[in-house]
Amino acid sequence: MINIIRIKNAVFYAYHGALKEEQHIGGRFEADVEMFTDFSAAAAEDDLKKTINYDEVYKFINRIVHSKKFYLIESLATVIADELLNNFKEIRKIIVKVRKRSVPVGGVIDFVEVVVEKENGK
Repeated sequence: MINIIRIKNAVFYAYHGALKEEQHIGGRFEADVEMFTDFSAAAAEDDLKKTINYDEVYKFINRIVHSKKFYLIESLATVIADELLNNFKEIRKIIVKVRKRSVPVGGVIDFVEVVVEKENGK
């Protein structure tokens, strides 16, 4: 059985970006994470120990976001996906989206978003 646990629109203030100003001033970053797993045993027994604890996942992502300054949100999203797969063995497949608002592109846009999709062991 495949189930999905989603964390939607986790917001972080961090210092990522290709421009020196972005890494100095910082900005708002948002992340969505979809974790494909089987939580049928946890649901049947109402047991948190038999599923992915999304509080732990959020704190894990928060540590990654603040661990270093990334030039690219592509790199940040890839590191989040890889580290979650490596540290939460119950995840079979993961989709990570990272959004950046107030992007200096010389025009008006809502945000730029990247998507990383990976399966465990790949």
